[in-house]
Amino acid sequence: MLAQDSWKVEGGVRLRGTLRPAGSKNASLPELAACLLTDRPVRLEGLPAIRDVRSMLNLLASLGVEIDDQPDAVTLTASRVDPSRLDFASARAIRASILLAGPLLARCGRLELPPPGGDVIGRRRLDSHFISLEALGAVVDHFRGSYRFEGSSLAGTEMLLDEPSVTATENVMMAASVVPGRTVVYNAACEPNVQDLALLLQKMGAVIEGAGTNRLVIEGRGSLLAGATHRVAPDHIEIGSFIGLAACCGDGIRITGVSPSITGPTMNGLGKLGVRIAHDGEDIVVEGGGNLEVVCDRGGAIPTVYDAPWPGFSPDLTSTAVVTATQANGMSLIFEKMFESRLFFVDKLVAMGASIIMCDPHRVVVAGPSRLHGTDVVSPDIRAGMALLTAALCADGSSVIRNVHQIERGYENLVDRLRGLGAMIEAGPPA
Repeated sequence: MLAQDSWKVEGGVRLRGTLRPAGSKNASLPELAACLLTDRPVRLEGLPAIRDVRSMLNLLASLGVEIDDQPDAVTLTASRVDPSRLDFASARAIRASILLAGPLLARCGRLELPPPGGDVIGRRRLDSHFISLEALGAVVDHFRGSYRFEGSSLAGTEMLLDEPSVTATENVMMAASVVPGRTVVYNAACEPNVQDLALLLQKMGAVIEGAGTNRLVIEGRGSLLAGATHRVAPDHIEIGSFIGLAACCGDGIRITGVSPSITGPTMNGLGKLGVRIAHDGEDIVVEGGGNLEVVCDRGGAIPTVYDAPWPGFSPDLTSTAVVTATQANGMSLIFEKMFESRLFFVDKLVAMGASIIMCDPHRVVVAGPSRLHGTDVVSPDIRAGMALLTAALCADGSSVIRNVHQIERGYENLVDRLRGLGAMIEAGPPA
């Protein structure tokens, strides 16, 4: 009998059909936190049905937020909020708990947070959050293993983020929307989820300019925002994961509702590995058939796929790039610049038959194509887990993937969606 929290995957089946991306995980989490900026209802449509969203909803409920969970929509009303009621155990379990800092500080003037959880992919510093909120006038202390934030008279200012941190940009954008005065943020993150949060805040009455660029200007209201209704944008990381999966295992898979502005940065990376897509209205069709050819740099040099802040190739797609490279004819270098532990899952691919040399914690050389074979692997994090699932679907024979709750934190109803394409996946009992 298949154990709990595991999937059995039969490889070697070419997948066909259509995939519809779920709502963005990385937009949903800050948008849920944004409900704290108003005492009026905020209706969010299209939230992905994933573990991290449920964890964030539980955190908000512990603060006193009223939650009306309906089919395809959640309405949140934060008319009464008490930071002292925060569930510390839940906050420790999710990286997104740090996104409560900006809204609660701006609204309540104080809060205490434990160090956030999340994937173990290397050091994930919080300094940018502290520095940006301190620039608004907050005082941040580390006390007995938790962080204390105080700031009863926050005000707009100019600041330069020491790195284009996505969640730090989101935290300061939320806080600056309600504190008095003008805030200018240089070196801001530009990712699609940051842009989608800005759109929600604008619907709530915030005045924000420059979303999608590295310079944000926020005119603070000096009061709470209004309520709003907003549909969460499609998940660009899920789209990138599906493009890689379709290129390796598919036969002309169609992905619906994909903006060209999303695919450009993704294809700057995956395109070097021979992945090709065709736009058909608002859909894309990924060429399949397993005929991937690495595209060498000029002069025949080995190409490098490397991550960078948006509009660079997303670090969350590095794991997908490694697996795709194992199925492409030629040699490539995958350079993960941002997280020193993200590539530590490649030993599992080597055990499946991949030809990979790990140069250092940030770089691997991949020679393909490799004929993978099924084995028993453990998912270490969301993105590596999705990559291992892609590898298992390509492999000869059966694989068992364990610790799949990690994958389910970021991908909605993944087993059923892939079964709809013909994938042969048997899920263990609910964990």
